[in-house]
Amino acid sequence: MALGLFKRLVPANRTAALRDAVAGVVFASMDIPQLLGYARIAGMPPVAGLYTGLLPIFAFALCGSSPNLVVAADSATATIFAGKLSMMAAPGSPQYIALAGMTALLTALMLLIARIFRLGFLADFLSRTVLVGFLAGVGVQVGVAMLGDMLGIPISSRLTLRQIAQVAAHLSTAHWPTVALSALVVATILLFKHYRPRWPFALAAVVIGIGSSATWNFAGHGIAVIGPLHVGFPRLRLLGIRWPQVLDLMQVAAACFVVVVAQSAATSRAFAERHGARVDEDADLLGLAMANAAAAVSGAFVVNGSPTQTAMADQAGARSQLAQLTLAAIVVVVLLFLGRWLQYLPQCVLAAVVFTIAVGLVAVGQLNEIRRESPGEFALALATAATVVVAGVENGILVAIGLSLLRHVRHSYRPHTMVLAPNDDGRWEPRPSKAGLETAPGLIIYRFGADLFYANEHLFVDEVRRLIDAAPEPVRRFVIDAAAITDLDYSAGRSVNALCQELAGRGIEILFARVNPYLRADMDRHGVTAVIGANHVYRTLHEALAGTQGFRQGEAL
Repeated sequence: MALGLFKRLVPANRTAALRDAVAGVVFASMDIPQLLGYARIAGMPPVAGLYTGLLPIFAFALCGSSPNLVVAADSATATIFAGKLSMMAAPGSPQYIALAGMTALLTALMLLIARIFRLGFLADFLSRTVLVGFLAGVGVQVGVAMLGDMLGIPISSRLTLRQIAQVAAHLSTAHWPTVALSALVVATILLFKHYRPRWPFALAAVVIGIGSSATWNFAGHGIAVIGPLHVGFPRLRLLGIRWPQVLDLMQVAAACFVVVVAQSAATSRAFAERHGARVDEDADLLGLAMANAAAAVSGAFVVNGSPTQTAMADQAGARSQLAQLTLAAIVVVVLLFLGRWLQYLPQCVLAAVVFTIAVGLVAVGQLNEIRRESPGEFALALATAATVVVAGVENGILVAIGLSLLRHVRHSYRPHTMVLAPNDDGRWEPRPSKAGLETAPGLIIYRFGADLFYANEHLFVDEVRRLIDAAPEPVRRFVIDAAAITDLDYSAGRSVNALCQELAGRGIEILFARVNPYLRADMDRHGVTAVIGANHVYRTLHEALAGTQGFRQGEAL
């Protein structure tokens, strides 16, 4: 265990360690402005964003399993709790900070429970399609939220559609120097991101913005700045929170928990596959729990395995958690020596940096791939994104989970079904099931492409009857190719029994082929074997067809 920890923290040789340390410096130059921006999204003081890159980084490095995952502030989770907390306290106030800390602590508790019960598999219930749509919706929501600071227009609502309405209504009052500065920062960052993605221009924009603001007194010319900050190391304590408030925070913590589990697992898996590494989702749950607990007691907020920051670290050349620890060390330097300069940072520059982050969350290329390959899944992604924009992130993540499960259930509810039928050469081949098909005179071989359960039993029964009734020749033998059926529940068992008894009464012999041990156990338990006879249940299709007239046609399969 200690050896595995050492490998994740420090590479095996000095050259690789030096590479990761340098990568950590490059990564910090790109990431520190984003941490400040994420704090802005979360409604926290900018310094709280830096806190997420300190103790939480150490906690995950010590307890997690992924060598690549960056666990710090993230726009998705920041947006989730900001909407709720802003209704309970003024953003940036001591009470708001305490509520954010309690949300992180509750999230950590849920993650710890998930680790104890080994619930890492929960990440599988968010499909990649709806996750892309969810992040796109978050990107739109965050981008719209930044428009007020970028245009110098006050925005009071937390709802995206109302924010758009407020911006449109007050567009004529925009502060044009602020607009020009915002546009310059956005255009330059996006330009450099496209042509020189490894150049830390986001950091350069922040540094230039701070220097220019301090030199030419931007605040005196109507360009809003962050103002004085209480910079220094965080206080390791939580302010008092009342129990009714804790109960109110449970829902938002649950939403954060789902996003943290799904997004962190998806990110760690993606980069592990890229570099041929292995990760343990349950170990990562412990690391994420400890990271959020560290955030809770250090004046920070919910942290997450960030896909954008992990991609930035990977792009910088990081291959171990040493790069993330280097980031934490640089954050310490900033807190000790450079914090006082942050008060001169123009809010529009910070908002512009966040806006470019939001643009990056809308994966247009990936959405186009989904649209080309699966229009139905593309519709699901758009529905998820629209829900996030219209109804908020909390509802969006619930819809994302619901749509993911609905998509899975739909495949089971209406599976692909086929009939083996002769082609022009007389060879049997699987064809989509439809009335009038037969395998050979008097014989139908029917494939059902999912488990049989209460929701699809009627489809199975109705289709079998329809195939038999519409067959060109009277059916004497009906073979069910059960290769895809691994489970038979009580309701389906009753329906299959009734169907087999009905067909036996019509003189039709029913056989089950390619029956696996799990299905055979269910058939025995629900009485299907007794109805059709044990000698009508076969492990292979060839065994089932051995005595069937015309079998020679099927041997080519």
